[in-house]
Amino acid sequence: MKNTSFILAGLFVGIGLIVIGICLNRGLQSFSNKERVVTVKGLAEKNIKASEVKIILTSEFSGDFPKELSEKIEQRVNILATYLKEKGYDNYKVEDLNIYDSKTYYDREWDGKEYKKVKKDRYRASRNVVFQTQEVEKAENTRNTIDLDLINRELSSEVTCVYIFPELNSIKPELIAESTRNARLAGEQFAKDSQSKLGKIKTASQGQISLAGHYYSEDGVSSAPEEPFLQKARVVSTIVFFLED
Repeated sequence: MKNTSFILAGLFVGIGLIVIGICLNRGLQSFSNKERVVTVKGLAEKNIKASEVKIILTSEFSGDFPKELSEKIEQRVNILATYLKEKGYDNYKVEDLNIYDSKTYYDREWDGKEYKKVKKDRYRASRNVVFQTQEVEKAENTRNTIDLDLINRELSSEVTCVYIFPELNSIKPELIAESTRNARLAGEQFAKDSQSKLGKIKTASQGQISLAGHYYSEDGVSSAPEEPFLQKARVVSTIVFFLED
């Protein structure tokens, strides 16, 4: 009886060890499969057109007496306002007067032999006359025409364009969705090449939207549109997918 008991006990132990081994093997295989991943990036880009543009006419004078500068600026601004009305730009706005005080009347300049004291204007005053238009594609031509007109009238002013673009939040969901789709396509191609199947997402991160335009570039990578009324929005998503057999 004792021998039989020992035999049965050994048999049960052996069966138990076999079952444990099978479970461990399956568990290790499952764990190994879960750790089979691929990391891919998805890029999405879109050109955004400006909705409006500000055309800014800046008048600037310098001198030693703020009152005189204020009067000069006022006279120039009135002339510019009359000019804009003649051209049909009635929706102009005159911004506040800005006066910068350097708090010094003299500067030192090198004349090749020594530094000499040179008189300089203490104050600098400027004021903007601004109008907006939705004809963003014609804005640069309009700016050039105004600039030449003012030069010919001896009313030289700095004329600049500032483009107004839609809020990035309005296009962010679309860009993120596209970058995610492109990342999945890249992952599926990798899975196909490795004779696997693309599984669920393990982790994902969406990069910030960067911009590139005619006058600037935030990311230094994307080629900027040549047209000043366009800017390129760019987002890159990094996604880690599980790979399955």
